[in-house]
Amino acid sequence: MTFWLRASCAAVCLVSTVQAVAKDAIPAVPPYVAAYQPQGVDERGVWMIADEAERSLRDSKTLIGDTALNAYLRDVLCRTVGADRCGGVRLYVVRQALFNAFMTPNGTMVVYSGLLLRVRDEAELAAVLGHEFAHFELRHTLRGFQHTRSATDIGAWAGLLAAGARTYGTAQSYQMIQLSAIGSIFSFNRDQERQADLLSMAYLKASPYDPRCFADIWLRLMDEADATARGRRQRSKRYDRTAFFATHPPTLERATYLRDLATVMNKPGEDDAPRYDAKLAAWRRQFLADQLKLNDFEGTDYLLGELARSGWTADLLFARGELYRARGNPRDLVAAASFYRDAIGQDPANAEAYRGLGLAQLRSRDPAGGDALRKYLAMRPDAPDGAMISTLVQ
Repeated sequence: MTFWLRASCAAVCLVSTVQAVAKDAIPAVPPYVAAYQPQGVDERGVWMIADEAERSLRDSKTLIGDTALNAYLRDVLCRTVGADRCGGVRLYVVRQALFNAFMTPNGTMVVYSGLLLRVRDEAELAAVLGHEFAHFELRHTLRGFQHTRSATDIGAWAGLLAAGARTYGTAQSYQMIQLSAIGSIFSFNRDQERQADLLSMAYLKASPYDPRCFADIWLRLMDEADATARGRRQRSKRYDRTAFFATHPPTLERATYLRDLATVMNKPGEDDAPRYDAKLAAWRRQFLADQLKLNDFEGTDYLLGELARSGWTADLLFARGELYRARGNPRDLVAAASFYRDAIGQDPANAEAYRGLGLAQLRSRDPAGGDALRKYLAMRPDAPDGAMISTLVQ
């Protein structure tokens, strides 16, 4: 009985280890610690694992080694968190079409190309980079590891005692302790995400960027997820409820408290959208091609519409033509041909648009497709698919 009381108290303590983060106050930026080194056995072990992962990442074929792109992202990070803090960060851009970024405890920051495709401007990028840096500065990986270890220890002992309990009521009590310990792991992770959000807002407050952008990211991600669900005949996710195994706060909750914080802060700032567009211009077509490979028609169509909020460019029109041609309904082929023509109208040198136009027309049994394909071959005589296209023309 004494052990049961101790275990119960321990489980309750685990659940309440991290107090709820106040959503109406922005924390002060912690004092900067230069050349921080891991302390204790736990942290040295976590860093060792991160060092090994970084060595593998450095040789990955998915890594984008563009010096200019990497230097630009570092510049945005430094403007967000300060030149002293960003000096020790090793930043890697990975060609992965999902919205994600993370930072490991040894100072490695990884940014997915899907994130770069989805953020609208520098301010939104700064908000996300600041969030990931906050995880690093607050040592969240170490604290999460230590909390998980304690919770799983209690869960294991509770499960063992439940198996040997003499009465159903006693066994049920131990099982509740086990469940509480497991739930505390995910609750702890959600609290850490809220802390990182708030510290990111503190970075934005001291930066030249507009903090109101942070909430907009989550609103668009909810809309994109809804579009994906529609296309796959799935139910829309509930963004206002916390699932038991959720590692992040509900998306609607995040958008709400970030918007409220920005309103209270009332800080004007810049977004540098033209600069962001210029820096990403060389890579946007490739990032769009990666997005098309996700086989997510509705979600991708929504994303293209968002990217075209200020007007449809040749690259966006071409990507939309590829999207509709890949689905391949007769009406899609007609729409794809129209998108390709509009892309060619803006960029007559876009040989791939002639290729897409020709293929869409041939599938619609339009003989004009041969002319478009011959134009493609004339513009790309060394095209890797030249032999196949020549066969189609003949």
